[in-house]
Amino acid sequence: MSIKFDEGSGIFTLTTRNTTYQMKADGFGCLLHLYYGAKTEGFTDWGLTFADRGFSGNPYDAGNDRTYSLDALPQEFPTQGAGDYRSPALVVRDSDGVYGADLRYSGHVITEGKYTLAGLPAVYANPNEASQTLTITLSNERLGLKARLLYGVIPDKDIITRSAIITNVGAKPFTVEKLYSSCVDFTHGDFDLITFHGRHAMERTYQRHNLQHGSFSIGSRRGMSSHQYSPVMILASHDATETHGRCWGMQFVYSGGFCAEAEHDQYSQTRIMMGLAREKFSYELAPGEEVTCPEVIMTFSNEGLEKLSHNFHACIRDNICRGKYKHSPRPVVLNTWEALHFDFDGRKILDVAKSSKSLGVDMLVVDDGWFRNRNDDYRALGDWTADEGKLGCTLAELVRGVKAVGLDFGIWVEPEMISEDSELYRAHKDWAMIIPGEKPVLGRNQLVLDMSRNDVREYIFNALRDILDTGITYLKWDYNRSICEVYSHSDDNSKAIYQYMLGLYEVLERITAKYPDVLIEGCAGGGGRFDAGMLYYTPQIWCSDNTDALDRLSIHYGTSFGFPMSAIAAHVSACPNQQTGRITPLKARCTVSMTGAFGYELDPMRLTDDERREISGQIAQYKNDREIITEGLYYRLSNPESDNVCAWEYVMTDGSKALICVVVPHNHGNMPAVYVTPRGLTQGAFYRDIESGKIYPADAIMDSGFPLDMPKGDCESYMVRLERI
Repeated sequence: MSIKFDEGSGIFTLTTRNTTYQMKADGFGCLLHLYYGAKTEGFTDWGLTFADRGFSGNPYDAGNDRTYSLDALPQEFPTQGAGDYRSPALVVRDSDGVYGADLRYSGHVITEGKYTLAGLPAVYANPNEASQTLTITLSNERLGLKARLLYGVIPDKDIITRSAIITNVGAKPFTVEKLYSSCVDFTHGDFDLITFHGRHAMERTYQRHNLQHGSFSIGSRRGMSSHQYSPVMILASHDATETHGRCWGMQFVYSGGFCAEAEHDQYSQTRIMMGLAREKFSYELAPGEEVTCPEVIMTFSNEGLEKLSHNFHACIRDNICRGKYKHSPRPVVLNTWEALHFDFDGRKILDVAKSSKSLGVDMLVVDDGWFRNRNDDYRALGDWTADEGKLGCTLAELVRGVKAVGLDFGIWVEPEMISEDSELYRAHKDWAMIIPGEKPVLGRNQLVLDMSRNDVREYIFNALRDILDTGITYLKWDYNRSICEVYSHSDDNSKAIYQYMLGLYEVLERITAKYPDVLIEGCAGGGGRFDAGMLYYTPQIWCSDNTDALDRLSIHYGTSFGFPMSAIAAHVSACPNQQTGRITPLKARCTVSMTGAFGYELDPMRLTDDERREISGQIAQYKNDREIITEGLYYRLSNPESDNVCAWEYVMTDGSKALICVVVPHNHGNMPAVYVTPRGLTQGAFYRDIESGKIYPADAIMDSGFPLDMPKGDCESYMVRLERI
């Protein structure tokens, strides 16, 4: 069993293959956190300390015992108003405007299988996986509040998940002002905090700093998980590296606003938490109502950051992603955006399709501009009817024409948005999120549809159904505007931003259920909604609108800490690059883009004969390497933020093959030799370099590395394929 409860001590123990998590319902009914770390036997409540700490309040139940204070004890679900002055996981305001809720343990249930969350994506257990759920109930009689803390355990992957459901079982309403899913307290330690910041076209940049006294938080107030911060946070021992040291990871399974906090308190204790963004969230619960905080995926490694990432990767790939493309080869696509923008017709699309087919491309994706009156980004969002005048045919006829060439057909949509200059807006102005009496804030000349409304969701589903019924097998689902105004004509506006996300997930669930063979690629101005919540419906996400190869090195590096390579959509684009103006060799662009789901963003008809031959070879090679790239273990061999060489590696889980990728951004005079040191090979084995035929002893090259050919210029790239003999 992965979950046990000892009635004598009140201790809960959650066990995975390599980790143990313990907490205790003590004599006062307080749920105290005890331990999360390497697998251990026995109980860990000996780690608690008690002392009379001035100005740290004591529960009334403790009487004259001033050594017991929740302001200093580690907790599982800290609340505001219970004597803990650190940041809480729950803040509640009653119907009289009074804040505070002291929650006490009132029961628990252990069940077989992994819990699900109504209306929300969540980790699931596969049929062959042992899993269990622990539900702990905390209660407050004054408010009539019950908090169900859900713990899911996937033992073989070292994954523990957490969620919280708040229910009003009383006679009066109360309002949830802050709600987090997870909290882990550490009684001592010197820690670094790793987060991933960025901006549009430069997402998920690795950032690490030593955690000092005070509070640090990241999050998004934009109604999406954001370009600015990834909903992934890692606490690491100060000496932790890729292959050494302790580290704890949290990842939010949600695509809306979030907050992650780390606090180093007055007693040098550390608290990390993750949950819903407090801004734009004030959720009133009438008697009988409940609200669910989305899930947090937690994992621990005492073997460094590499193992922690492998745990996240396996969980996302095997227990979040679903459907046909969960493990199936992804098609090599050519997207028309950077090639054509809005300037195309049906004949040009077919010409691009024929040229793409001759290169070995599997699918043509027609991006923005295919629907009526859409020749720029100022109008027509919401009017999802093909522009037959522009295309010269119906959408179904164009799909058939591309398929006759031998390619599958994909298309771009932005279903959650609406233009002021659109038939939909003129007919249903109240469907847009606009505050009455205020002029709306425009982002990319568009507004946001109110996904909390059933009629809006039904319209979007029907529009997408009509599109997909033409034979389309791929959707690029875009989202190019943050939510600024929060106003709904049909719901309590304090709930609208949360209900928006439930509405989005409902539509995505209906689409994936009706069209299980359609591959959906998520996108939000590139990587603005790159999260586990979207990956539940879209097994790959457009990693960034920035296709520059050198910038992508940092973007892919940061993304890799929380997400598998199979989730990263990366394309080779033309040069000079449209975002940076940089010129890089075609070989380097290919090496970088082969990080995950591979494709192209260029006009194949403008290629030279040499470029066509090179691209044909790239596609053929990618199809040979596709399995190891999307299913293999991923190793970060260098840090592009600080190292002169950027190197990464894929290894089949059985160690039979390895693919090592290297980019040297800058060449220098009389440059030192470039060495690469692989990891993850089978100890004691020998490997052959498939291209050169050289034989390497695995132990030696994993210890000392091996040299590459000297760079001949900037952005020199290498792909070394090793095969165990």
